[in-house]
Amino acid sequence: MISLPPGLRRQEGSGNGQTMSTMNKEGPAVLSGFLSKLGLQDFYPNKLTLRSFLEINKTSLYDGVVTSVKEIPWCFLRKLFKINAECRSCTQLSNNDNNENKDPFSPDRYTPDDSADNKVNPLDLIVALFLCADSSLQQEMALKMSMCQFSVPLLLPNGHNSQCTLMLWALRDIVKEWRPHDLSESRGFVEDNIVQADLPFFSFVRLKNCSLSKSQILNHILSRGQLHHNMFIHRDMKGGANTRKIANGLVEVCWFLPDGNRNLDIFPKPVAFANLRGDIAQLFTQFSFLYEVSTATFVFLDKVDENEHKILTSLQDVKSKLFLVVNGRSENATKDIKSVKATKEKLDLPNSNVKIKDSTVNVAEFSENLCELIKPHLSDVKSTIRIENMPDKAVDLGLSVDENNTDKQRKSAEEIINSIGEQSIPDYKKQQLHLQGDNWKRLSKIESKKCRIKDIGDSSSTGYESQLEAEQNQIRKGQSQLKPSKAMKRFIETLSTSDKEKRDFFLKSMKFKLDTHSRDKLTELRNRFKEQCKKKDAKVIAELDRALVDSSLGIEHYMREMGLIYEFSSQSEDPADKVTHLPGLAAEMLLDGHPLELLDGDASNIPERWLTDVLMELHRKVGEKSKLLVLTVLGVQGSGKSTLLNTMFGVQFPVSSGRCTRGAYMLFLRVGEDMREEINCDFIVLIDTEGLKSPQLAQLEDSYEHDNELATFVIGMSDITIINVAMENSTEMKDVLQIAAHAFLRMKEIGKKPVCHFVHQNVAGVSAHTKNMSERKHLLDQLNEMTQIAAEMEGRPFIKKFTDVLDCDVEKNNWNIPGLWLGTPPMAPVNTGYSEVVADLKKNLLAVKSDRSDELSQIPEFLEWMRSLWKAVKYENFIFSFRNTLVAHAYDNLCKEFNQWEWEFRKEIFSWQKEAELEIFNVDETEFQRPNQFAQTKKIQALQKIVDQEKLMKQKLEEYYKSKDRHVHLIEKYNIEFFNSISGLKNEIQHSVNNKLDCALELRKSLKEVQDIQRKSRELIEEQVMKLLSDCKHRTLSEEELKHEFEKMWTEVTANVSGLEEQDISARIIGQLRKNFLNHNVSEELQNIGDLNEIGKGSFEVKTEHVKKNIVTRFLRNHILNKDTNRELQNLADGVIDSCTRFVQNTAKNHADYNDCFTNELLKIIDISLQQHKDLKLKFQIDLTLHICGIATREFLYMHRKFLAKIDPKIQLEKFKPQYLSDFLDLYKENDDCQRKASDFVQLCIRPAVEQYISRSLGTDIVDEILTSSHSAQYSSRSLFQYNIQKELLLKDDFESFVKYICKYEIYVKDWIFQHMLQKMSEDKTLCKLKNKTLKVIVQKITEATEKASKGEGWCSAAR
Repeated sequence: MISLPPGLRRQEGSGNGQTMSTMNKEGPAVLSGFLSKLGLQDFYPNKLTLRSFLEINKTSLYDGVVTSVKEIPWCFLRKLFKINAECRSCTQLSNNDNNENKDPFSPDRYTPDDSADNKVNPLDLIVALFLCADSSLQQEMALKMSMCQFSVPLLLPNGHNSQCTLMLWALRDIVKEWRPHDLSESRGFVEDNIVQADLPFFSFVRLKNCSLSKSQILNHILSRGQLHHNMFIHRDMKGGANTRKIANGLVEVCWFLPDGNRNLDIFPKPVAFANLRGDIAQLFTQFSFLYEVSTATFVFLDKVDENEHKILTSLQDVKSKLFLVVNGRSENATKDIKSVKATKEKLDLPNSNVKIKDSTVNVAEFSENLCELIKPHLSDVKSTIRIENMPDKAVDLGLSVDENNTDKQRKSAEEIINSIGEQSIPDYKKQQLHLQGDNWKRLSKIESKKCRIKDIGDSSSTGYESQLEAEQNQIRKGQSQLKPSKAMKRFIETLSTSDKEKRDFFLKSMKFKLDTHSRDKLTELRNRFKEQCKKKDAKVIAELDRALVDSSLGIEHYMREMGLIYEFSSQSEDPADKVTHLPGLAAEMLLDGHPLELLDGDASNIPERWLTDVLMELHRKVGEKSKLLVLTVLGVQGSGKSTLLNTMFGVQFPVSSGRCTRGAYMLFLRVGEDMREEINCDFIVLIDTEGLKSPQLAQLEDSYEHDNELATFVIGMSDITIINVAMENSTEMKDVLQIAAHAFLRMKEIGKKPVCHFVHQNVAGVSAHTKNMSERKHLLDQLNEMTQIAAEMEGRPFIKKFTDVLDCDVEKNNWNIPGLWLGTPPMAPVNTGYSEVVADLKKNLLAVKSDRSDELSQIPEFLEWMRSLWKAVKYENFIFSFRNTLVAHAYDNLCKEFNQWEWEFRKEIFSWQKEAELEIFNVDETEFQRPNQFAQTKKIQALQKIVDQEKLMKQKLEEYYKSKDRHVHLIEKYNIEFFNSISGLKNEIQHSVNNKLDCALELRKSLKEVQDIQRKSRELIEEQVMKLLSDCKHRTLSEEELKHEFEKMWTEVTANVSGLEEQDISARIIGQLRKNFLNHNVSEELQNIGDLNEIGKGSFEVKTEHVKKNIVTRFLRNHILNKDTNRELQNLADGVIDSCTRFVQNTAKNHADYNDCFTNELLKIIDISLQQHKDLKLKFQIDLTLHICGIATREFLYMHRKFLAKIDPKIQLEKFKPQYLSDFLDLYKENDDCQRKASDFVQLCIRPAVEQYISRSLGTDIVDEILTSSHSAQYSSRSLFQYNIQKELLLKDDFESFVKYICKYEIYVKDWIFQHMLQKMSEDKTLCKLKNKTLKVIVQKITEATEKASKGEGWCSAAR
């Protein structure tokens, strides 16, 4: 800024030298002209409403350069409501182009030009806006200015006359916190409404055009210990030197508030400073008022003329209250100082009351000197004053007060508050707000129990539900019979006025008085709560938390009571003319910008009828144009989420209050006509909630459940959700993400996919976005991890990423927001960077949502969605307690690991068993002289192998429990269960292996007998072939003749070859039956069963003798009870028969001989199936077992005969007949038969061995392929396995399949697995690939063996 020559310098207040009489005459014209210049003439007086300014329109979103003077007020308000400390800098248009080519030395450069019309003094702008604003907007402006650490109007000049207005009402909403030095050690603090605080009050005024700026001095005083901040506008600020038009007579006030740091605080206590704009000689009324109410008054002057001398000498009590601040740098300093000295002597002021600033002292040093003058006055208790006590003195001096015209509303508020009296808040609420008392909370709990079937005990579900229904009706009836209390009648009566300004005044009056009352009453409770949280006594914490809730009292409690009066009015016998208007009243309040409770956090309930009628009334009031865009902010307690909403939309959700309110509140913001087409909605609905993850309440059992319910509900109601994180590495961050991820997944489940943004607060720096890339990746990893956990718990394993369930660009939807305060509160101003980033976020939210506008709903759809969602929450259709989810997830993870270990166990033993069976089949005769001893050796080896694998599996389990990253500490109590499962698995596998070894041994015995017969027959055949060859050598025979001779010889030799004798399978099975029923007296039944092969050919039918009789069934034998029993037994029998028949058929498919272990296994299956049903008659068990064994006899007999046919010696010899014939012919003709023998060897020896080996390996390979493929998740745990089966059932929509699944679960599951394997093996020729994989291994071994054999190492050694 270029410094002007002294003769042309515009000093503070220059150009405002009108006399008071001149101002009285010209004031209206000046004011009218100035308002017209700014385009505010239509809003004067007090016609600019808060409601209109909160509207979302292009003006509110515009952030471009101001191009006309008429845009200046809106630019200022727009930035002020964003809490942007730069809002005062937009009071003049840029004029750089006009000055660019001017001669810098031209005298014309310092003369006024036309551009002066484009410049506005910020003080004039502020005065004009306060004159045009209604009371609500004045309060909001004062509050936002105070947050920016700006001075706020105390006395507002009225342009029509000399009268000013005391802005008491405008300042009532300002609440400040500070820590005086006497509370530094205890770290306590004081929270108070600034107009109610007893503070020392210092006024700064000037005589004429003093060359020393008192505003700059005040800024230096108030900024000590902080970054310098211009709280008061002064001449060296942008626009500060512009000629003031209407601001003379304005008195601003600002406060110094200590933070308890003795090194930074200039004063140990809070202090108020007032600044009068203009010459006190022309503003004597304002000066007189300030002098009356001030602890001390500082008069800034260069000299004292005769008129000023008279003014000063007319003051009283000047020694303690009047201080003269003289600038000794003027050209006539000596003469001016003499005039000041004369006045000082006339007033008899002590030397300490006069401070002269000379040229050797700068402003900063001089400010410190003034501070030393102020400090002695702070210890005088009598020198303090409350702003709310100033109206009487203002009225005495002819000043008006901005709240004097609303006495009726103030008296109504006082009457309601005074009715509290000396009683406690809980007692008052029981008497005056009785509908929201214990019965309302009980009703909520009953509804929860009814929906979730809690605490049912031994009662039947129907009886329990009826009991709850009766209790619920009784409470509702009692609630409906309660009459509105005296306080509520007064509240509703005053609220029902048609004058919106009076209604707002009443609500604000109530709010201020209740806030004050709560701050006074809750201080002790909060201190006790804080102490108990350190001790971590959950019971005491819960009691104090309840006491805090019960002792809280605010406007929301009265509004809640009004809603409940309407909610229960339908049950009243006298319904209601007095309450029918209440929904309309609440709808009007919503349109006026008042919040409405969506979820009662104290009772965890929603008054659905009240909310529905209120919103439908609003729907009608806006002509059924009510498309809503719903936005929610979620965050941990104290993370600044409410401040974020307030800054973004200029609203005022409570951020610091003496109360303890819970739940969720919604606020409606109207969308302007010019924006509706762009974002395609009529209202933006903001939902503000209590903070999640309260560190104090986290110790309570249901805190997780409460947070999850709240998060699920508000996310479900929202189109856009902002996850607010206080710091980039906040420890609470992961907890919030857990809640959010699970809640988002649930919304996806029911068709909702909200947009999500992440806001990281307190992250500054231009490189923050780049440097925090790893943090964002870590955030994404956490989100994906939590989503996978939630997806597994919800049975949706195909969801892998956070972005699978919601619309979120992790790069673009992450916002780094700098800290809110620029310095140390309470004196720190709001950081401009904070408001700018929040404004960008707001524009981004609205821009993004416009792409999804078709998804937005009108109020009726919104209400229907709310009811459906709340019903889902009440019925607990989701897993709410995330603590339990983590336990379930940890258990599920261990189950998956355990299943993998089990398969590795089984696979290892099965591989060994396969090798052992081959060894048994291939063992030479010398080692197989004692088969039983050989088998016992193998069983001992098997046991050792199984024990080793058992130890290994237990070791894996122990190591798993030692890991720290899988929440294993949550499942310690399941440790023994899993160890017992390992022992059970070992016993099961050992039993199975022993059976398999026994079967292999029996088969080897049978094969040995066959091999002995075959060997003898071959020896005989070879002997006869050589004899025939010898006979034919001496003759010349044709090939046909040779074949004829060979055929004759073959017939003679094989005529006497006999096969194995067929065993009596029926007798062997009966033998096993006798052993099974050894302990039962059933010898006679088994003796008389006849031919077992003939049993079980028909269907099994339950008979009368199968059913146990008792006294009841004797009388009801032919009635329904007996019929039901028969039906149950028949179903049981059919299920067991189906299961056993499948086992028998699968067993009979094997290319093996019958073995008694098959029957043992079958009888074991029958026993296990019947053990699950008690009180079965022995007759039923025997008949069912015989029926099944009859079926088994036929199948096993067929199996036995097929095996005998396969290994029949004569048939086996016939297979080798062509080979013998070829050998005979080659020997006779003396041909080289090596090639043919090699081919025969491959076809008759190697090929069968290879096929058998592949067949044996295929089972394990198939299971491995399934468990390692994309389908592995389906088998990873029992819950996921059943989920996939049930999902397929739903998709098939086949009734018979449902019946089979329910009645024959095991059979259905086995069929499902088989079909699934067939499908998998047919994909991409998987089965062929598995066979080829094994074949390659065999081919490699054969190749190695042949190479070694060709080198003379021997086939056996090579093959070995």
